[in-house]
Amino acid sequence: MLSFLIWIVVFILCWPLALLALLLYPLVWLVLLPFRLIGITVDAVFELLRAILFLPARILGYKPN
Repeated sequence: MLSFLIWIVVFILCWPLALLALLLYPLVWLVLLPFRLIGITVDAVFELLRAILFLPARILGYKPN
């Protein structure tokens, strides 16, 4: 909602810039999509390593708060 309000303000102040932003937004989203997927993958790998490292403690009965 906030981004829409900012876009309206930019549209009122400088409509060519607002229209350019409206047209470029899907392209920027597509360019940034692989970086999001890499981030999700790296996060999953770290969670897997954390689970493997803490497995002996969980087997011995440690329960996190």
